[in-house]
Amino acid sequence: MQEVISPRKPAEDRPVPAGLLYGLRILVVAQAVGLIAAASFAGQAVRGGEALAETHVLAGMVVHLIALLQVVVAVMLWRPGRGAGWPVPASVGLFLVGMAQHFSWEALGTHVPSGLALFGMTVAVLVWAWSPGAAVRRS
Repeated sequence: MQEVISPRKPAEDRPVPAGLLYGLRILVVAQAVGLIAAASFAGQAVRGGEALAETHVLAGMVVHLIALLQVVVAVMLWRPGRGAGWPVPASVGLFLVGMAQHFSWEALGTHVPSGLALFGMTVAVLVWAWSPGAAVRRS
């Protein structure tokens, strides 16, 4: 008797879509690089430099756009891709803290700590996205 082989594996045995996972990986790396650049420009602007302050704002806006794209890709990885769900609220949190950064630029008492929180959350998503567990489908 010949064994019937299913052309598709069960959902639990297949990895999440590679394109979505790599998209999230690229976005979170870009966000980390953008945050480092923005922090560098901010540090140099504090020492004096109007042009660097404007560059800091521009870098922050780029990071904010990347965070918005990251939310979209995280949702796509979670719902249709059957990946982990926690990167969605983390990405939304990154977007919202980035928005708060934009409006709190004059209050360094909140701007600097929230910038550190942004970087910490970004590193958490970055480490997870490049871990083998990121490719595992959830049931």
